[in-house]
Amino acid sequence: MSGAIVSLRGLRKSYGVGTPVETEVLHGLDFELAEGEFCALIGPSGSGKSTLLNLIGLLERPTAGELAIAGSETRGLSEQALTVLRGRHIGFVFQFHHLLPAFSALENVMMPSIIERGIATAQAEAVAFDLLHRVGLKGHEHKKANQMSGGQQQRVAIARALSLSPRLILADEPTGNLDTHTADDIFALLREFNRERGSACLIVTHDPRLAARCDRRIELVDGRIARGD
Repeated sequence: MSGAIVSLRGLRKSYGVGTPVETEVLHGLDFELAEGEFCALIGPSGSGKSTLLNLIGLLERPTAGELAIAGSETRGLSEQALTVLRGRHIGFVFQFHHLLPAFSALENVMMPSIIERGIATAQAEAVAFDLLHRVGLKGHEHKKANQMSGGQQQRVAIARALSLSPRLILADEPTGNLDTHTADDIFALLREFNRERGSACLIVTHDPRLAARCDRRIELVDGRIARGD
C-alpha cells in the first residue's frame, strides 16, 4: 500500500444548520484509508456510519473540515467536479440498491461505463456479463431490476460498483440482504478486487464475522472514532 486514497481532517457534519434543531452527527473525524486497504466501518445504529460513507462518496458535503479523495481536496469543488471525481475513482454499494427499475441487470451494471463514455461498448458488456456471473446471477442478465428479489438486486448493485475497477469501493451493508453462503461469496469477490486490482475497500457491516476478516476495523460511536486498529 502507498499513499492515502481517503484523508479526513477535522471532518464535521451537521443537519438543520442555522435552525433551532441543528444537530451535529460527526464530530471532527481524523482518518486515512491507504491505497489497497481493506477496512470495516463498524459501530451501533445511529453512530454516523452511513453519513460518513456518503461524505467520502461525495454524495453530501461536510459542514467543516477537510476531505481529500485520491489526493484531491474536495472543499470548494463544484458539483460537476465532484461528480467527475466520484465517477473516476469510487464504486458505491448502497444499502438500498438504487438500481434503475425498468432496466435489465446487465444494463444497470453497464450504466457507469455508459455515463463515463457516452455509449455502451462491447467491452463494457463483456465486463458486465462476467461480473454478473461472478455474483451468482448467470441467466438473470436480461431480467428487469424490478422483477428481481432484494438479494438479487443487491448483487447487481455490487457488480455495478465493481464495473469500472474503481480505486475505492464504498459498501454500506453489502451483504445485509443475503444468506450466509452468498454473503461469503460476495465478500470473497470484494477481497479479490482488493488483492488483484488494488481497490481499497471501506465496508459498513454489522456482521462480526466479516469485520474480523478485514485488515482493519474503524469503530464509530456517537459520531466519533472510538477505535481504529
